Amino acid sequence: MPHKMLKLSTLAILVAGASQASAAVYTIEPVSTAGADQLAAQAYFSSAQANADSTPVSMFTTGIKPSAEGENCFTGNCNAGSYDVAGTARRGTQGAPLSDAVAFNQNRQFVNDLSGLYNYCRDDLGYKTCNVWARSEYFGYGYNVDDEQSGQGLGGLQHIQQTWKNNYHSNAVALDNGEAVDSKADKATAYTESGLGTIQENTTDATLEGIAGNYSFGTSSSAVFNNNGVYPRAFAKRGFVNIDGTPAALLNPVSGDAFVKNMGQTMANGAVETTDGNLLVVGSSSFAQTFTQDVYSRDPNTDNINIGLGFNKDTFKQCATNPSNLYSTFECQFSSFANEAAFWLVDASGNVVKSGAMGSNLAAVDKDHKNVSAQASANAVTIVNGSPVAVGYISRDTNSSDSYVMEAAFFKPTDASFSNWSQVAIPGMTISTGKDRNYEYTMANDVNANFKVVGIAKSHKADNRSYPQKMFIYDNATGQTKFLDSSVSSIFFRGSNGDAEAINDHDQVVGWVDSETKNQIDGSERRHRAFTYIAGSAAQGPLKAGSVWMLDDLTNDGGAANSVANSYRIISATDVNNAGVISATANYCAGGYQNLTKEAQCSVTEKQVAIKLVPKANATDKDIIVRKAEEDGQ
Repeated sequence: MPHKMLKLSTLAILVAGASQASAAVYTIEPVSTAGADQLAAQAYFSSAQANADSTPVSMFTTGIKPSAEGENCFTGNCNAGSYDVAGTARRGTQGAPLSDAVAFNQNRQFVNDLSGLYNYCRDDLGYKTCNVWARSEYFGYGYNVDDEQSGQGLGGLQHIQQTWKNNYHSNAVALDNGEAVDSKADKATAYTESGLGTIQENTTDATLEGIAGNYSFGTSSSAVFNNNGVYPRAFAKRGFVNIDGTPAALLNPVSGDAFVKNMGQTMANGAVETTDGNLLVVGSSSFAQTFTQDVYSRDPNTDNINIGLGFNKDTFKQCATNPSNLYSTFECQFSSFANEAAFWLVDASGNVVKSGAMGSNLAAVDKDHKNVSAQASANAVTIVNGSPVAVGYISRDTNSSDSYVMEAAFFKPTDASFSNWSQVAIPGMTISTGKDRNYEYTMANDVNANFKVVGIAKSHKADNRSYPQKMFIYDNATGQTKFLDSSVSSIFFRGSNGDAEAINDHDQVVGWVDSETKNQIDGSERRHRAFTYIAGSAAQGPLKAGSVWMLDDLTNDGGAANSVANSYRIISATDVNNAGVISATANYCAGGYQNLTKEAQCSVTEKQVAIKLVPKANATDKDIIVRKAEEDGQ
């Protein structure tokens, strides 16, 4: 591509480089790739081994370890090396995201084949490239377009569904500071279910969602077992806590229903240390099966799965009542559940001393719309005025044709024993119904000690050909909710998608937002870039109250194109601790991008990596160098 960078005289460039070489507000620290390298070295399917060998494993961050009381890296009072980063390494596409209670937050649970992925993309994402997107998610990254079903892709939903006949190879590893974390699900001792068979090595997928003190926590799939020549999983997902290298499983707290306890899922999404040294984990757990009432009005397309098996709905309905056949019946691997917000209290020895649901007032399946199930989850938790507050979403019955919806909410225990919890919908996030329905779903992602909540609201209708996912911030002190839109900053332009993922106790928000407008794209997914927003009334170092910045601007040191700072373009910020250190995911270009502009190209293969952003002590606003658009040069 044409090089548009050199518009200044040579002398001017030298002067600029000399004056800006030490600029920038944040320093980029790459996270170790040891866990990603471990995943890349594992054997894969023979038909896709060459693809696996030539494709870099992607890394993603999910959280960062909290800082100690009073630490602030903006003033130099911090120990940045102690803030471990949580995340995952993944080979190929997910097909069904491990971090979603139901795939892509679709409470109808219909995203179970190629057609379901395409319909979700068309109806909720609005891309013009949904055919390509859906095939990549189903058949895997780099699939053979001439023979889609031959298993050439990396990851993908098809490989999960083909496990029954073809076994499985891990596609995701949980990471603590880049090192692989044991989730316990890959150990035979983690399973008490009978009739599973022999456990298979390297067959779990896992993600680490966060770190608190000596604890880390996340969610893992079940391992795969050899059961007389077929390969079942015991369950789809199970939360875990890892304490100094020793993992503990978070079992389903539901009582009475053995099928739900065994095959139903649990998820660990957020956690906070309590004053007595225990860890309060919040997430979701299954409370009832849904398929007995015909929740699946459309069966998965077994022609796409391509292992020579059909799908018998009558057999499927009997999974819960015939436990002896549970792990020898193909259809049972598609068991579906209604989920509710849940908690676990874990001690320093890994014992779950208490667990339970945060309350559900709905039946598993809407009696009038049997293809819609109740879904609720707690996504994060913190201590507010000495008591825990969790945030996420509840399931609400709209008593209309729209039926059950997933709506942003917060949860508070009503007694010291955590036996009962209140559920409160977040003001301004109510989903209207009927022809003028405003949102597909709303949910809260994080909460801070000031009881400010950040989250998202997925628009139901098209806006400028895109289907925007809006971001919001709720202040419990005032009861007010506002959207992060163009009234806050031009970075949040009309019709843009975004995700406000975290907020610290200084009211600093981080997340991602579209960096391209409608006129810059051809209907494919827009590029994302990480942002930070100072939502409170106090500045954070050189970042003024109310200001919004792309993190690419705050890490730009104005140096040469091959500088370390110019080797990254930050696509998502996932967490920020009170010291101001941010966990983020970035595209990495070895040797640096071709120039310093926003749209600069990479001359080699980009890799997706995990990074940590550490504030530079005593940086000022003069250290901020905004990256220009390529046509403007830089």
